[in-house]
Amino acid sequence: MWIAVVVISLALVVFLYRLVVGSGPNPFAIDTREPLKPKVFDEKLKNKVLKQGFLASRVPQDLDAVVIGSGIGGLAIAVLLAKVGKKVLVLEQHDRAGGCCHTFTEQGFEFDVGIHYIGELLDHTPFRCLIDQMTNGQLQWDPLENPFDKVVIGPPENRRIYPIYSGRKRYMDELKKCFPGEEKAIDEFVRLCEKVAPGIWFMVLLKLAPAPFAKFLVRTGLASRLTSFFSYASRSLTDVVNELTQNKDLRAVLSYIFLTYGNIPKEASFSMHSILVCHFMNGAWYPKGGASEIAYHMIPIIEKAGGAVLVRAPVNRILLNDAKEAIGVSVLKGQEEVHVRAPIVISDAGIFNTYEHLLPKDVQTMPAIQKQLSMLKHGESGLSIFIGLDGTKEELGLKADNFYVFPENNFDELFEAYRKGNREDSAKKLPVIFVASPSAKDSTWPGREPGKSTLSVVTFAKYEWFEEWKDGKVKNRSTDYKELKQMFINYILEGVTEIYPKIKDRIEYVDAGTPITNQFYIGSPKGEVYGADHGISRFNVELNATLRPQTPIKNLFLTGQDLMLCGFAGGLSGALTCASAIMNRNLYLDLFLLNRRVKNTNNKKKA
Repeated sequence: MWIAVVVISLALVVFLYRLVVGSGPNPFAIDTREPLKPKVFDEKLKNKVLKQGFLASRVPQDLDAVVIGSGIGGLAIAVLLAKVGKKVLVLEQHDRAGGCCHTFTEQGFEFDVGIHYIGELLDHTPFRCLIDQMTNGQLQWDPLENPFDKVVIGPPENRRIYPIYSGRKRYMDELKKCFPGEEKAIDEFVRLCEKVAPGIWFMVLLKLAPAPFAKFLVRTGLASRLTSFFSYASRSLTDVVNELTQNKDLRAVLSYIFLTYGNIPKEASFSMHSILVCHFMNGAWYPKGGASEIAYHMIPIIEKAGGAVLVRAPVNRILLNDAKEAIGVSVLKGQEEVHVRAPIVISDAGIFNTYEHLLPKDVQTMPAIQKQLSMLKHGESGLSIFIGLDGTKEELGLKADNFYVFPENNFDELFEAYRKGNREDSAKKLPVIFVASPSAKDSTWPGREPGKSTLSVVTFAKYEWFEEWKDGKVKNRSTDYKELKQMFINYILEGVTEIYPKIKDRIEYVDAGTPITNQFYIGSPKGEVYGADHGISRFNVELNATLRPQTPIKNLFLTGQDLMLCGFAGGLSGALTCASAIMNRNLYLDLFLLNRRVKNTNNKKKA
């Protein structure tokens, strides 16, 4: 017995040394922030960076890695590798880089598609430091209003509006004003969130630890005992919140932000929810200049190291050698395949696309791949409405905040009925709409688009409701499809104009993106907006020890939100985890150390 203890202890010491120290290059060795450069708002100039079309002649020679997909997970892993001198090619199937960070323009109105607001961006936080390094300090942020979110519950004749404030004390104090007598429940909710959320690092541990050690932590139950994150991961948001209070409106307000990860409260993991609550506890921000600024400031770093980001480059398969090792990708250019060779292939295309569409059939059936697929399911699909308005934010009553509008406070029942209904009936009974004005959040907007404003609306919609039209031509699908889409638009506009009554006669443009729109533009297999489902099973200990950056195929790696968590921050974390595995180095620790050095340097300058 004692021999086993000694062996395990030695293995733990070796692992901890490797985890803490690592042996590979460090992309955070120095602070790479540069003095701010003048903002570029000329669309043609920006497109020279964001819309570089694929040609075989533009593929750099002697690549170190190729990345499939230019979402934040794909761009970030390419930047991290570029910072240690690696030559990386990023391939994007759409006509512009950025994934859900891209923007598009219709009838003179610019719209974002996936960046609505980001948390944890106070100066000298590790997350802010990460973004600064990813963009060499060129990406700037505008803070949202305080309150940054407003939760609207009930029909117009009995509407209750609950403001969500930033700052831990203010957040709690304002909720207590809205719900007198519920002070204990509010205190306990915040305490639980702050207790559970930091355990996310144990999820990282399971993905970066040597596979045998990760399995040991799972089989012995140590992983679950080391942190409350995994014990609360198996509990639903509904169960936890219902234990705290009997007040149905308070239950709803404590749960409202589930829309940002896509699982209704009874299917949502409390651990996932706690991460989002803590993420926005100290405020919310929007990228100054719009969401396209993210990719615009990341791509030059990749190019400086000899790499490239090329669009209109649909990867149709991953190339394997006889030993079933990844050796590159095939890009479909017209009817011909262009083979791009690289010793490392990294997929930001999502686990379902990667395993089910980009690998040969005989490889897809490998037990290790099938095991991972069996542990996951597709996430909820979304529907977005884009509204262009004549008028300034002051004229239209728009602010830099967000509205979450619910017809009642029984979220689980509302969503169950919505899912079960037929598409025509459900279009009239939306369980939630998220409404925000990107133009009001961006301080550069009045100078770029004077006299105009925009609104973005997001809700859920079943992929199956639109699936029959998936093979139709984009922007020219059948009349039936257009009529269904218009039905959703009409009922959503009713709700939006109740929130913003001044816009009624000022709408100049409106259109909707359905689940099959998502499928076409961002390559989501079922129109999902957050990748693989983020319900309770996603946080199973065994799944997180099994789903790692390294895939069962040698030299093939995963990055992005399917590896870690959904959203902008989750996609970045997926890239950081993937890069740590490739570089054999704990980049999280390197980031924390750099952040501390930067903070200390700034403090000395102020002294």
